[in-house]
Amino acid sequence: MSTKIYGIKNCDTMKKAFKWLDSKGVSYEFQDYKKEAPSEEQAKQWIETLGWENVINKRGTTWRKLDDDLKNNMNEQKAVEVILDNPSIIKRPLLEHNDQTILGFKEADYQALFES
Repeated sequence: MSTKIYGIKNCDTMKKAFKWLDSKGVSYEFQDYKKEAPSEEQAKQWIETLGWENVINKRGTTWRKLDDDLKNNMNEQKAVEVILDNPSIIKRPLLEHNDQTILGFKEADYQALFES
């Protein structure tokens, strides 16, 4: 089984996800957006799988700092560009386990994912 988690190490939600994974003995690889931005291929895959509306965190300061014209005309291609320029705009954590990808941390979702 392959598990990879993406995000920012000091994010509170990431800390909850790490704690849950560690408590269940799940081994995982972590990619910190601050140290290694996602590739264009990763960004496109996430948007194709989950939709840009879900991948982009519209509640964060990174979104609020974007130009209003860009926010109002966001689409899949622009979302990829924004992710590459500002990886902290991605909702976190983003977890890939085998062939499944989920966003955010909800204990029930993680439990269901790792029980399957």
